[in-house]
Amino acid sequence: DMFTKLVAKVVPEKKLLASPWPRFTYDEVLARFGKDSPDIRFGMELQDLTDLAAGCGFGVFENTVASGGQVRAINASGLGDYSRRQINELTDFVKRFGAKGLAYIALTSDGQMRSSFAKFLQPETVDEIVARTEAQPGDLILAVADRPAIVFESLGRLREHLGDLLGLRDPDTLAFCWVYDFPFVMWNEDEQRWDPSHHLFTAPMPEDISLLDTDPGAARGQQYDMVLNGYEVGGGSIRIHDPQLQEKIFALIGLDPDVAAERFGHILEAFSYGTPPHGGIAPGVDRVCMILAGEPNIREVIAFPKNQNARDVMAEAPSPAEPQQLEELHIKLDL
Repeated sequence: DMFTKLVAKVVPEKKLLASPWPRFTYDEVLARFGKDSPDIRFGMELQDLTDLAAGCGFGVFENTVASGGQVRAINASGLGDYSRRQINELTDFVKRFGAKGLAYIALTSDGQMRSSFAKFLQPETVDEIVARTEAQPGDLILAVADRPAIVFESLGRLREHLGDLLGLRDPDTLAFCWVYDFPFVMWNEDEQRWDPSHHLFTAPMPEDISLLDTDPGAARGQQYDMVLNGYEVGGGSIRIHDPQLQEKIFALIGLDPDVAAERFGHILEAFSYGTPPHGGIAPGVDRVCMILAGEPNIREVIAFPKNQNARDVMAEAPSPAEPQQLEELHIKLDL
């Protein structure tokens, strides 16, 4: 309510898409928009084709589904007459985000169909794909087959890229929303361990605490994000206040008990005195200002921006430290 009133006061010329703000679960925004900070000013939502891809006759789709992957697509309305070169440019775009390629069905404005894979499918399967994506003559269906994380990342980025190309992301419309029910932990394949999706003090949903022992990946955290026009502009959580639960989380993420006691013993001790339930949220005011001002980069609205080399060009920082400063900090340079 405070942000809604702030927007009306500061930028009355802009339109608020919805009030109260829509609320989405983490799983819903990934399935519909491909990212957990969605831009809901326009449609072009992802469609799940995984069930149609299994046993469809196209090896790329079949092998992806057989290995646990997914096939999803978006309908780029109005781009059905795109040339092969233009489609290749879109393919190169999604490859930047891990996708191996971009399958397509182009329904040209004159009623023809061009496709990179339809010849491998039964006609009724092609018809089902067209129907599911609600494609019409003049539309372009673009699909990615891969691991879920890559499918969501690449199509989510492509969706916003096409939104820019088609002029669908109106800068004078402010589309706030809430995202909640984030995964409590995510599996770190490189380290072979569970990592907190937010931080190690976020509380799990009370009804999911038992999952921490049996299926940690299915547990949800009491975390919430405030999103505006495709940017996370605030985030927070309800915190753990029970010492036994906090120790359980330390063990889940593989933190050695002695290390945990050394780093966070003071917190566990404070919890033992009966810390009440608590939480909060931290709004990204500078990012909100960037969006309200219509600036493309956050550096344009912060007082002392850093350049791409992490230097403050106004204060010429960082600068060399004086020997006396190093001595006070007990730092010795051996260069």
